[in-house]
Amino acid sequence: MPELDPDRLAIKYVNEINRHDLDAMSALMTPDFWFIDSLGQEVRGRERMIEAWKTYFEMFPDYRIIIRDHLVVGSVVALFGTASGTCAVDGNLPHGNRWSLPAAWRAVVRGGHLAEWQVYADNEPVRKILGLKRS
Repeated sequence: MPELDPDRLAIKYVNEINRHDLDAMSALMTPDFWFIDSLGQEVRGRERMIEAWKTYFEMFPDYRIIIRDHLVVGSVVALFGTASGTCAVDGNLPHGNRWSLPAAWRAVVRGGHLAEWQVYADNEPVRKILGLKRS
């Protein structure tokens, strides 16, 4: 398969996230993949990230990203849109646990794979649903 342009690769990753396809997501990441969430927490390594995504998809089985715009500078892609989902409770998706918020993502591409994925969002609505206090 030919190497994708950085923006196409980042958007493909978003599409695989929306499909919750862990194998396809893994295939797009470098082995030393680096994830930084909106609170600055990090996950390093493709295998650890796939485990983290698996847990996240269990918590939010309908998690979805919608990209409205993107910018590319060399191997860095900035994506802008919304993230949404519903916090699952005993396998159910209560309407009151639904959230949607504006978000941005920064993707760094190296050697035809995603090397970094950083999220920028005010996740306070999600923290409230989960009953977490701001740190």
